[in-house]
Amino acid sequence: MSTTKTPQVNEVNEFLEIASDFEDPLEVIRESLSNSYDAGATEVEITIRDRPIGSEIVIEDNGEGMDYADLESFFDLGNSTKRDPSSDAIGYKGHGTKIFYKSEEVLVNTSKEGTNLRAQMEQPWEKLNNRVMPEYEVRERSVKEGNSGTHIRITGFKSGRGFSPSSLTYNKIEHYLKWKTLAGSTAHYFTDDYHEMDVYITLGDEIDDTQGTLKLNNKLEFPDEQIEPGEGNFPESRMCKHYPPRELTVETDDGDTATIEIVGMIGGKDARNELPTYGKHSAQFGIWLAKDYIKVERVNEVISHDNEFLHFFFVANCQDIELSANREKIRNKSSAIYQAIKEELSHYLSKIASDPWFKDYLNQRRKAKLSRRAKSQQSSVEDREKQIHDRERFVPSNDAEVVLGLERSNRNGVLPEIVVEDYDPDVEVNALVRQDGSLYASSIHHKLTDHFGADKPLEAVDKIICWSYGDPDELSELERHGYHGGDIAFDLNAGRIEYQNGRKHNIHIVSVEQRF
Repeated sequence: MSTTKTPQVNEVNEFLEIASDFEDPLEVIRESLSNSYDAGATEVEITIRDRPIGSEIVIEDNGEGMDYADLESFFDLGNSTKRDPSSDAIGYKGHGTKIFYKSEEVLVNTSKEGTNLRAQMEQPWEKLNNRVMPEYEVRERSVKEGNSGTHIRITGFKSGRGFSPSSLTYNKIEHYLKWKTLAGSTAHYFTDDYHEMDVYITLGDEIDDTQGTLKLNNKLEFPDEQIEPGEGNFPESRMCKHYPPRELTVETDDGDTATIEIVGMIGGKDARNELPTYGKHSAQFGIWLAKDYIKVERVNEVISHDNEFLHFFFVANCQDIELSANREKIRNKSSAIYQAIKEELSHYLSKIASDPWFKDYLNQRRKAKLSRRAKSQQSSVEDREKQIHDRERFVPSNDAEVVLGLERSNRNGVLPEIVVEDYDPDVEVNALVRQDGSLYASSIHHKLTDHFGADKPLEAVDKIICWSYGDPDELSELERHGYHGGDIAFDLNAGRIEYQNGRKHNIHIVSVEQRF
């Protein structure tokens, strides 16, 4: 006897998990902008206020509004109406708006084709956590033809620190929108018929009273070009060159094809500082893969190791990459099309790296660096001598002095003996060390966190040698969010890093301070 069974889905748990996947409260703004864009809006206004029960967020746009099917898609999971592959719709899974469930109340008032719908959902987050599926009530009335648009009010949003007065500012929102949402879209580089949308953000005075309403467009725009070096000690820092939009076609061995739309720039630090970065400066630049013209993940490995990725800022959009529910990661990295995309980008960027202008830029950097170094050496010897006389015990101030500390610990008889056989501070893996007769590729830093702050790879490293570990919160942040697309775990007691990015790799941590 045989029985056919259909797998069941626990709807409450599924809603709860999807909503919980959205960790950054600013994703409320990101999802709101995407929905307004998909509704054809040319203007969207977002107001955020801090209230005792949680944040109040109001989103209002002049789009085409929602009918019953659209409203169901808004509240349902995996029931998006945006399925037309020929459209430029951003949302298509019905996941994004589930972040709104993390609230006390969701109220939607929308008008389309002479019909107004008012939908109210009460206590969605409390009900989900009590394993009850929240419901919403819909009321219908007629309105004048031509009146369209949507007004959404989210009351008591469970925002944590993201919307607290101490952490949310106009500056933070502006940089977030331009870096991680369609407000920083590259689509306008590839079409003459671009759907422009103005974005207005208003924060309550209790959050930020430094300015009035913030107005943005939905375009990523590069700093002005500066082909020639400037003056002063850093003549290369404002050099900048744009590389115009290109369409690249890739094909797998199985005959699948995809189109990559890439645009970008190379520039010095001052030029890059004119971009609205979000997060650590060193973690922003390089080669970004995008979907719907919104940046998702970097693929800096497609740049030759001879070229530091920090000088590059390219966005490569491809609609054939697949994203996680919260749009933070790429899901189909094991697919043939993803590998073909990376190979094509590597080929394209090798040509960029051969540009005579780029080589001249690097030469200007080297010359300026040598000039600054020569000036610095004139005054550094006396300062260094004074530091040696003043200090009570050996404490390194840079990576090279960590090497000296390691050699000093060897002379003091500390085991195991670790000998630096080769040290080149200008390369990614800057040292080869010998321990128990074997050579190990090593990265030497003043602090363990410096390795990750410099965005160096882990795959080719056997040991990270440091004086101290640095800020433990930075290491915890890496464990939560991963590193270079892989999972990472630190066991400082055992002196070990476990890194998994396709394969598992263990890295030994040597704390020189603990050898004294």
